[in-house]
Amino acid sequence: MDSSDETGPVRVGVLSLHNSKETKAILNAVEDLGHTPVWLRQENTAISVENSKLTIEPDIDIVANRLLLSNTEEPAELLGLATTFNRVRPMLNEPDAVMASIHKFATAATLANWNIKVPDALLALSNDRLNQGREKFGEVGVYKTAIGTHGGGTWKVDLTEPVNPKVGNRQAFLQSLIDRDGERHRDLRVYIVDGEIIGAMYRFAPEGDWRTNVALGGDVLNATDEMPDEAAETALYAADVMGLDYAGVDLIEGNDGWFVLEVNPTAGFKGLHKATGTSPAPYIAKTAIERAGGTVDMDRVEDLAATLDDSEPSCKPRVEPPEHQDVPIIGYIEDVVVSGTSGSTQAKAKSDTGATRTSIDTSLAAEIGAGPIKSMTRVKSGSLKTGKARPVVDLVIGIGGTQHTVTASVEDRSHMDYPLLLGRDILEHYRVDVRRRSDADNKPRTDGEDFLEE
Repeated sequence: MDSSDETGPVRVGVLSLHNSKETKAILNAVEDLGHTPVWLRQENTAISVENSKLTIEPDIDIVANRLLLSNTEEPAELLGLATTFNRVRPMLNEPDAVMASIHKFATAATLANWNIKVPDALLALSNDRLNQGREKFGEVGVYKTAIGTHGGGTWKVDLTEPVNPKVGNRQAFLQSLIDRDGERHRDLRVYIVDGEIIGAMYRFAPEGDWRTNVALGGDVLNATDEMPDEAAETALYAADVMGLDYAGVDLIEGNDGWFVLEVNPTAGFKGLHKATGTSPAPYIAKTAIERAGGTVDMDRVEDLAATLDDSEPSCKPRVEPPEHQDVPIIGYIEDVVVSGTSGSTQAKAKSDTGATRTSIDTSLAAEIGAGPIKSMTRVKSGSLKTGKARPVVDLVIGIGGTQHTVTASVEDRSHMDYPLLLGRDILEHYRVDVRRRSDADNKPRTDGEDFLEE
């Protein structure tokens, strides 16, 4: 019997303005469990107040919050949207809990206040205070932007050199590096839904890097049945303290036990499913349905969890693609602000839609403290078929009011006119007007070619 026959189908809205595997998997799981998925997107969502009566379009019974706040420039705007829904409908991963979780120092402060072990850390608003305190972290420490995602905005830094309290417009802080001598760097990701562990995996750093994020190419290993009780209990306690209905809790083992690194409210499913053969999506769908008064078949949940179904959901709104005028325009030569761990500076950058990756001149990278080097990449150059190896580093590049965190290659550009080259990792968000140049002495092109596009 269909689980919706007794109580009627629950309308589960997934609030997500992006196309991630996780969003699609949750929506598909809701439908496969016999209920009604609703994808709350930019194209179909509206809230109106008329004569003090509130109307939501499309109407839903409960919301699963999947807004990605950590990689948007204005997280307060999305938090306001989530809060609006949360005022009138029950919500999984409520806005207050998500805000505290995406801000990594707020997470550390919250957990420490509940006697959960976290690495020593220092956030200071002034340059002097941050650098006065850096000695206690030793010669090497972790430097993070308070808000970041997929390992972006996280560096292992040489603390014999000064660091900056901000990277671009993002607050940054220092944290102790916890590492066990002689072992390959790894951490533990525990995925929790509604107070229960769905699965756990060890994540190993890829060669040439120290970060374990699956998005960066790290290896994974099933740890669901093997992780120590201390780690499991700490993860469950952390998710509970942060007030999250579903989360990926990242822990690391030090000489004094297990420490919580982060509690991620929008953790990915791909690595966990690869390691454990279990997708959290049906468990999140189950939690939403039951919170709204619906029923589900638990055997069906477990069957669905064996597959990560990220096919396009049937409920995706059908709309016309946006017109070109909605895409911002960037100049062929553009003034940008480039930021590293020790400072920011303004520079002129050349737009090159033929380049996959943004690149920065060696001396400019040193000036702003770009790095340390994450890995090496091979870049094709001229007639060299195999290309040559170049180091790559994380950069934050500001264009207008928008910040882009990219992994850029470092090269000697001293013989070139511009110290920065913007590749498709940034230009995919823009149209390029080759007539527009920020170097004032250059005249507009008149060859009839107005735009470069991907």
